[in-house]
Amino acid sequence: MFTGIIETLGIIKKIVKEQDNIHLTIECNFTNELKVDQSVAHNGVCLTVVNIKNDEYTVTAIKETLRKTNIGNLATSSYVNLERGMKLGDRLDGHIVQGHVDQTAICTRIKKENGSTIFSFSYDSLSKNVTIEKGSVTVNGVSLTVIDSKENEFSVAIIPYTIENTTFKYLSQGDTVNLEFDVIGKYVSRLTSS
Repeated sequence: MFTGIIETLGIIKKIVKEQDNIHLTIECNFTNELKVDQSVAHNGVCLTVVNIKNDEYTVTAIKETLRKTNIGNLATSSYVNLERGMKLGDRLDGHIVQGHVDQTAICTRIKKENGSTIFSFSYDSLSKNVTIEKGSVTVNGVSLTVIDSKENEFSVAIIPYTIENTTFKYLSQGDTVNLEFDVIGKYVSRLTSS
């Protein structure tokens, strides 16, 4: 379980393909606090630490993960948003995030405002995922509030602090991002469509 509040950025140091899987080796400032078998969200994707060496750790992404996320698009020197699992009893500053990406989206527009930046995204309607205005959505692991919700597209307004401390500072129009829709919204949507 995660909150969507990014702890730090990691940098991809090595990518090794093995059959349908890829092994990602990542360097970050909390590697020394990790242990093998721990869950860490990478751009919102929950992956298990399988090896630790010095200031780098390795995780494995399987075919299903690569099919549903942007993890397969990462290259050596790419940055990723990182968040360790939440501790019981901590404040929930973002929203409930499972680390189970629902689908990807394309960044369709980036517009600088006076004090914030509006990022707009479009996504495939086949999964029947929805957003609502003032509802929560996770984009590349970042908990955000939807400001403009339309069918198969939405926008979020991001403050300068979030941009500077996440991969949003590297995001361009046309880039693919991971989406995890609000878990409560998904259950409500499923119940009302039955």
